[in-house]
Amino acid sequence: MANPSKSHDEASQPPREDADIGTSSEDYARRFTGSVGRWFVATQKRIALGLLQVLPAGASILDVGGGHGQIAPPLIEAGYSVTVAGSDPVCARRLEPWINQGRCHFEAVNLQSLPYPDHSFDAVVCLRLLPHSVDWNNLIRELCRVARRSVIVDYPSSRSVNVLSNHLFSLKRRIELNTRRYLIFAPYQINTAFLDNGFSIGAERAQFLLPMALHRFTNRAALSKVAETPGRLLGLTRRFGSPKIIRADRRGPSA
Repeated sequence: MANPSKSHDEASQPPREDADIGTSSEDYARRFTGSVGRWFVATQKRIALGLLQVLPAGASILDVGGGHGQIAPPLIEAGYSVTVAGSDPVCARRLEPWINQGRCHFEAVNLQSLPYPDHSFDAVVCLRLLPHSVDWNNLIRELCRVARRSVIVDYPSSRSVNVLSNHLFSLKRRIELNTRRYLIFAPYQINTAFLDNGFSIGAERAQFLLPMALHRFTNRAALSKVAETPGRLLGLTRRFGSPKIIRADRRGPSA
């Protein structure tokens, strides 16, 4: 039965894309303060910046859901012109030092209907949002629409130990405390979504072979780096690692 307290217009509205409120919080940031957490962020930063090297100097980048502040500051330091789109003004808090200095622009917008014309930015980056999206297909559609050249997203792959995540969620919560459930994607789902919007996967990098929850449990970055080395050398991380960070590039003459 429909909720009688809601109007017809309210009931017909799509769910709000606001998972970035949680990832922009201080509680979420504390997950990345230890040595392993800092290693996670450093790995993500290294891969993302490497994938963006195809862009010209000073290129414009839209960071969708980037209030967590994990990638916007490195993008700024790399010389890109950065705009961060968040679902709520509260998502700007961790970016205030750069916003106040005029080095970063923040806008609170509807992330499922970005208020920018087609091809507004050289590239669009969207990290830590897709697995929690209320409509990930439409989110990718919007990312592609406003990107002139490339889109970068990350996602947990089903071709990894993440395929067991639902069964091991209780154990993961005991280790990480403030974790939440998330979507797992088969690579073909991501590839197809971008192909449907005129993009193709130009590059792909997997971050870790072993579960991130296991690294958090040991909480020793040096040990984790050693444990991940054989997988990288044998090519296992590339094939079965997760999360994956991909760069999708626009096809055709408009690229």
